[in-house]
Amino acid sequence: MSNTVLIWGGGAVLLFWGVGAYNRLVRLRALAIAAFAPLHAQYGQYAAWVRSNFECEGDGDRQSARTGLINAALQFEASLKAAHTRPLDSLVMRALDTAHQILHAAWANVCGEPQDLAGEPLPEDLQKQWAHMASQTERDRAEFKHRIQDYNHGIQQFPASLMAWMFRFKPAVWDEEIA
Repeated sequence: MSNTVLIWGGGAVLLFWGVGAYNRLVRLRALAIAAFAPLHAQYGQYAAWVRSNFECEGDGDRQSARTGLINAALQFEASLKAAHTRPLDSLVMRALDTAHQILHAAWANVCGEPQDLAGEPLPEDLQKQWAHMASQTERDRAEFKHRIQDYNHGIQQFPASLMAWMFRFKPAVWDEEIA
């Protein structure tokens, strides 16, 4: 009789531990996904801002860098749409990070356009708006990265790693973790 009680008691403890570990992993995953929402909104502002401020007009030489910026913003927007549905998928997030880097490189090309007789290639207020968006985005990127690290740490801890393996929780990759 005492062996039966010990077995049932041990089984109950394992069951309650398993449910608790699973709930913790789900909560960490949900927090990581929720942390992507503000970043998604900030990233969405980039594409909208580029489209509203850099519509194609004017001569070919000056437009080549700006057209590149518009095209980079469109590619970034497409990657952002894919990331919206799967923010913890490493391949999708690698594509988004690459598109983000390309967008910033295209912005640097526009900023580096040679000065013409009419003044600076870009008005200073546009440069300030970009810098403001970039600073807000970095704050949201840092929060998302922190949540990703918490999630990854949670699924790697023993014995919760057994639950992560059983329910196929995969580690998320973000930012400089991307190789």
